[in-house]
Amino acid sequence: VEVAESGGGLVQAGESLRLSCAATGTGDITNIGWYRQGTGKQRELVAAITADGRTNYADSAEGRFTISWDNAKNTVYLQMNTLKPEDTAVYFCKAEFIYYADLPHHLESWGRGTLVTVSS
Repeated sequence: VEVAESGGGLVQAGESLRLSCAATGTGDITNIGWYRQGTGKQRELVAAITADGRTNYADSAEGRFTISWDNAKNTVYLQMNTLKPEDTAVYFCKAEFIYYADLPHHLESWGRGTLVTVSS
């Protein structure tokens, strides 16, 4: 499985963006998460969704961001509303999946990231 992010850009504080994480390849995806890494900061989880629709959010994202999964398009979205300058970061998507060969292999795949910049 490979994932690719899109949808980043430059917005003003208070505006919205929707990020997309498109998954391709072979494997049963069990979980997709959105992470972000600001300049000089550690990468942190923003939101995640399981294949059966369970979601969890970082405190900073709760109430402003919504993660969703379009099974038909094999794409996970992160709708980000009321953006703040502190949301500025590179946003990464990670898929956890099971690849069946002789035995099931639990693997993960990261995208290259998409930059979100929020100006004040």
